[in-house]
Amino acid sequence: MNVTALLIGLGPLLGWGLYPTIASKIGGRPVNQILGSTLGTFIFACVFALIKGIGLPTGIDLFFSILSGVGWASAQIITFKSFGMIGSSRAMPITTAFQLLGASLWGVFFLGNWPSMTAKILGGLALILIVIGASMTVWSEEKSQENTSVLKKAVIWLAIGEIGYWAYSAAPQATSLDGMQSFLPQSIGMLLVAVIYAAVLGRKETSAFTESVSYKHIFSGFFFAFAALTYLISAQPNMNGLATGFILSQTSVVLATLTGIWFLGQKKSAKEMRVTIVGLVLIILAATVTVLL
Repeated sequence: MNVTALLIGLGPLLGWGLYPTIASKIGGRPVNQILGSTLGTFIFACVFALIKGIGLPTGIDLFFSILSGVGWASAQIITFKSFGMIGSSRAMPITTAFQLLGASLWGVFFLGNWPSMTAKILGGLALILIVIGASMTVWSEEKSQENTSVLKKAVIWLAIGEIGYWAYSAAPQATSLDGMQSFLPQSIGMLLVAVIYAAVLGRKETSAFTESVSYKHIFSGFFFAFAALTYLISAQPNMNGLATGFILSQTSVVLATLTGIWFLGQKKSAKEMRVTIVGLVLIILAATVTVLL
């Protein structure tokens, strides 16, 4: 692996690692966060497409690329809601674990991954480790019925959100496009969901279109877009390849969790912190196993 490929491969570490913390720090409601984030992503994608001379695809390629963006934005709305319930430092390891589980199971049942019995056994153990690691990151010394109830609700919501993240990853597989060609239409799908969501809520609540905090989130959208683009480039065969690129991108959960603790006041005791770090290590190691099998 050359230095350039490694640096590009670590782009998602910075982008996706800082994105949830920046979005939480800027604040606002989930509708403000998704509207500004998707607008920022769309602006980033338009500039990139202009620089690279990439036009919009047509037909079925356009449909599935937009569907991919619709899936991500729908899931991200749920994820933003979970931030308000349990904080980004707890929500991010859970949603990462669900995404790893979903991607692995999709690969096994529909793409023929892990063909041998040994691979299935090792892969199954890795998935168990992912679940254990995620549960360790939300472990608390002081348990209360209220906190447990909120955590359960957040986990259920994040599990539902996995459907959208699955669509984000799976829909492009039905196209003949490479990742960079899908980037702009994906951002259109993301923005479309955000605009509809904001318009519907605007009938009952203050319109997100008129709130300045929505447009502050354009900045956080740049971080997401940077991560998404560098991952697409990193996953190309002449760079890091899909497997290594995916592993490098998953390191973002470590930065997202730790920055949430350090900069957002999502405090943990010394013992909770140790357990959380062990949980994060388990998630990364298990992710490596699932991809390399």
